[in-house]
Amino acid sequence: MRMMDEEHTKHPFLGVKGLTNFLNINKEKTLNIKRVRRLMRLMGLEAIYPKPRLSVPGAGHMIIPYLLRDIDILYPNHVWSTDITYIPMLNGFMYLVAVIDWYSRRVLSWELSNTLSA
Repeated sequence: MRMMDEEHTKHPFLGVKGLTNFLNINKEKTLNIKRVRRLMRLMGLEAIYPKPRLSVPGAGHMIIPYLLRDIDILYPNHVWSTDITYIPMLNGFMYLVAVIDWYSRRVLSWELSNTLSA
């Protein structure tokens, strides 16, 4: 599963067949396409490709405006943002949360946790 996650990160356009070919080339034991499909579904992986009707909004979809479009960021502590990312470990993931000041582009605060509930 780790090899699948790393290959999907490098080549997100590969589907079930592409990942199956990659895994069978790099392993001694061949994997069935049904097993790779099941593991991809379990991991929440999906190939990125142009899907039909992407520009059509859904029914009742509210367009949220970009609130920082006309704002000039002129001094520190004017605009902050947060980012959450995961770091793959040997057994699971660690989650990194950071608060960033847009003017100085400095990390104001960060936290590393093994759960998203912290």
